[in-house]
Amino acid sequence: MALNHAKSGEVIDVRPLGPALADARTTTLVKAEHLEVLRLVLPAGKAIAEHRVPGPITVHCLEGRFAFSALGEERELEAGRMLHLEAGEPHALRGIEDASLLVTLVLGKG
Repeated sequence: MALNHAKSGEVIDVRPLGPALADARTTTLVKAEHLEVLRLVLPAGKAIAEHRVPGPITVHCLEGRFAFSALGEERELEAGRMLHLEAGEPHALRGIEDASLLVTLVLGKG
């Protein structure tokens, strides 16, 4: 089954999910040659082990709260807060509250 990703110029709703967050799943919103944008759903207590991505990333908390570990520090992000990392930086995430995040990955030379 093919996944539907937004087409160029299409409007995408990234507002908080509110009550629907509890049943939501991570979804890739945009997938292009050099760009991927996803809504990452991170339940309270769930952890994503340390990993790296080849390009720069941004992580924007849409709702809830989570911990982001990188560069030797753990930072808490809540709704409206965002950070970025340069390519290849190891990082890990941990849900403090049920949260959804807008993650943007640069996949190559764009």
